Amino acid sequence: MGPATQGVRIIIEGTVRDGSGAAAPDVLVEVWQANAAGRYQHPDDAQDKPVDPAFDGFGRVATDALGRFVFETIKPGPVPGPGGRPQAPHLVVGVMARGLLANLVTRIYFEDEEANARDPILEIVPAERRGTLIASRLASGRYRFDVRLQGENETVFFDV
Repeated sequence: MGPATQGVRIIIEGTVRDGSGAAAPDVLVEVWQANAAGRYQHPDDAQDKPVDPAFDGFGRVATDALGRFVFETIKPGPVPGPGGRPQAPHLVVGVMARGLLANLVTRIYFEDEEANARDPILEIVPAERRGTLIASRLASGRYRFDVRLQGENETVFFDV
């Protein structure tokens, strides 16, 4: 994201924890997302929505020694989902760490987003587990999203 990027700027901060609840240092956390209009910077996205040349929709950061990460980005717009139904604004998240045999994929939704109630992907997640996909609003433009790799309150990961 640069100064010319269109959209509402947000910060997402969080911690990655292992199955015992300990901070997981040196984990690579990646995000992919649509721009503020809801279009991906990808040749397969043929939606009739504007492309933002100042935003590529991809970011990557390693957790620090305390398992913490921070992303500064923009709040994405809604994108089409299964059957053309609109998805609530979200980020797709990849998690890569030593000891994992495969990359883990999850999503970040925003607790102050009304469209969550109609999101076709959230609907397939059991209600008692959806909270692991929702970033808490800390302040205007600031959210918290923690990743739990396994154990109690494990983050929902998708088989993609």
